[in-house]
Amino acid sequence: MPAYSAYDGTALAYDAHGSGDPVICLPGGPIQDAAYLGDLGGLAAYRRLILVDPRGAGRSAAPADPASYRCDRLVDDVEALREHLGLDRFDLLAHCAGANLAVLYAARHPHRVSRLALITPSVRAVGLAVTGQARLGLARLRKDEPWFPEAYAALEAIVAGEPTGERWRAITPFLYGRWDAAARAHDAAQDGHRNDAAAAAWGAEGAFDPDATRAALAAFTAPVLLLAGEYDLNTPPDVAAAFAALFPAAECVVQPGAGHFPWVDDAGRFAAATARFLA
Repeated sequence: MPAYSAYDGTALAYDAHGSGDPVICLPGGPIQDAAYLGDLGGLAAYRRLILVDPRGAGRSAAPADPASYRCDRLVDDVEALREHLGLDRFDLLAHCAGANLAVLYAARHPHRVSRLALITPSVRAVGLAVTGQARLGLARLRKDEPWFPEAYAALEAIVAGEPTGERWRAITPFLYGRWDAAARAHDAAQDGHRNDAAAAAWGAEGAFDPDATRAALAAFTAPVLLLAGEYDLNTPPDVAAAFAALFPAAECVVQPGAGHFPWVDDAGRFAAATARFLA
């Protein structure tokens, strides 16, 4: 697995799939390795995917200073990778929590990003909100699923401020457009791949300044794709549309029947839509 050195000497790793112009891909978690991204539903057939393991996850080393896990400080890790790859400009793709890092990078280094693809993105860095009632309303679209009663009861309790580990596990089917064998396998394969201690430091005080980030994104003129899942409770389609509205040149695409991992739910549709944007 290739590696490079971060600004503080931490050895960071990435993997590469496919051929053609590179796309740097930031995983979610936060602080989860990129293995769960796979080849993004076959996107590697169109572009060379540079799949990043954040510091402290996967094959990347843990830093000497735990404060360096803070999201805004990870921007320098992305910049070190750009320099390592010898890229003047590049396309950047991010999933879930990785989207926060991606927009912070774009805000700080706007002239380095040719295209920005945000896949079912977290919205914390830009200060948007998803209410519990919005999540419950979206969840009720799945009322005919056999697993719905137990999962919905757990979601209601979480929204009411009573989360437990068992309840978080119970709502897992909502993360996928189909809770089938492929979804179960994808979910099981993620066990142990997130650095939970580092994830707590990732969002520490000072990590985000939504007003400043929104102002910077309003001047970010590169093309942007917001790809939402029709059933994604993390970032419902209307919130993804509001996120897209923060950019001068963004499109919001809703993948029908998809949850939080659209390349798992319909690989062909996801890869085709994302490849068209990146073409």
